[in-house]
Amino acid sequence: MIEELFTRNKAWSAERKGERADYFERLSKLQAPDYLWIGCSDSRVPANVIAGLEPGEVFVHRNVANLIHPADLNMLSVVEYAMNQLGVKHIIICGHYGCGGIRAAVSGEHFGLIDHWLQPVRDVADSRFECRECWSDGDLDRLCEASIAAQVERFARTPTIQEAWKAGKEVAIHGWIYGLQDGLLSNLDCTVRGGRQSVS
Repeated sequence: MIEELFTRNKAWSAERKGERADYFERLSKLQAPDYLWIGCSDSRVPANVIAGLEPGEVFVHRNVANLIHPADLNMLSVVEYAMNQLGVKHIIICGHYGCGGIRAAVSGEHFGLIDHWLQPVRDVADSRFECRECWSDGDLDRLCEASIAAQVERFARTPTIQEAWKAGKEVAIHGWIYGLQDGLLSNLDCTVRGGRQSVS
């Protein structure tokens, strides 16, 4: 199984070079994405593929349920690098319907360390939803959307973003959701620019 990945890689490389002989030479010299994508680790949601972008066009950070933890040094390092070194203008927090992390957060079951990670989802569920043990698929979809909007708000309050805005960086934070059933991205209209929320 592992060897098959090398075989597929060779085929993919050959296909790219067949389309454009200097594909990898050009790619190796350029990383100037306009977008930072903070998405879910789910293997069905690859950022550049679903957004129709080529390698080099989107900088990516992924974690379970696309959550923002203000003390997550990994995520904050990615954000700082993206803004200060790459000059990204748009940060997209993108979740997806049918998210296992969202379902796990409100399932009432215990999974170990990830229970701590998923606490922001439970916070959103407790503050914005009446149901506690009656989560339908529709309810979980609404919780996915509410969690993304909450992460946009939370991210906008981090010192990293606040300092960037004070320094005059024009960075917008967007909340999107992806449909596994139809492959479409939807804008949740919770964009924040320079500390101001706006319909995008």
